[in-house]
Amino acid sequence: MNATADHSLPQPTLRFMLSHPAHFISLGFGSGLAPFAPGTFGTLLGLFLTRWIQPELSDEVFFMGLAAAFVIGTWAAGVTGRALGASDHGAIVWDEVIAMALITAMLPGAMWKQAWAFLLFRLLDIVKPGPIGWADRNVKGAFGVMLDDLMAAAVTLFVFAVWLRLF
Repeated sequence: MNATADHSLPQPTLRFMLSHPAHFISLGFGSGLAPFAPGTFGTLLGLFLTRWIQPELSDEVFFMGLAAAFVIGTWAAGVTGRALGASDHGAIVWDEVIAMALITAMLPGAMWKQAWAFLLFRLLDIVKPGPIGWADRNVKGAFGVMLDDLMAAAVTLFVFAVWLRLF
């Protein structure tokens, strides 16, 4: 069960987020503090940051930066999860930020593709079918937090590749 549904867990505050760089990162620069649907806010952050940053960088630099952000985010999610008492606390949204950044970068151009990908990714991240759910249940800790969203991004991109090829 995702920690998002457990209202007995402490809810992070702005003070908490600013108390450690790991919290600032894992809480998606504040998007994880949203009073409802923090994962959706984190996903939106990933989409908009990528649309803003990617055009300014070469593909090599962008994707190396994204890989570094994944590694740093795994560390940050671990630190914040331990501080909050739940490795997959709902306020930890860096996993959504990174996953949506990957999707957005791989579907450049038309915003309509990215909007549909956003919706599909959110659905997959919430429902967690197949390998996404397996990763969520079986890979624990900060890497598991990051992995299930990366898998949801991969499934989203696969569905779009098939759809774009067929239609």
